[in-house]
Amino acid sequence: MVTGFSGKGFRVKDDVFPDGLLLTPARALRWSDAPAPEQLTLAVLGDLLTIDPLPEFLLLGTGSGLRQPPRAFVRELENMGIGVEAMDSRAAARAWGVLRAEERWIVAALLPL
Repeated sequence: MVTGFSGKGFRVKDDVFPDGLLLTPARALRWSDAPAPEQLTLAVLGDLLTIDPLPEFLLLGTGSGLRQPPRAFVRELENMGIGVEAMDSRAAARAWGVLRAEERWIVAALLPL
């Protein structure tokens, strides 16, 4: 769970992720090469989508404000059977906690605040 915010980053337990954060149900990873929302591709997500089974959807935090991801990026994920929910990164971090408490099988990519 994201337990707080620190500057432009996120706090998960005792770790701070200043550059962005990738989350799966099992791990939290620093996203040091997080692009601008309009430059999102599947490649920049690394192995985020390799969990088994595939996640229901990607919770996408687009930074300090809501910005729509590229349509091609969304289409690629939808073609894999993965939905995309975009919102500002603070809202996405809070939604992560709620959805994981419901045991939803999701992943998150949170761009820096």
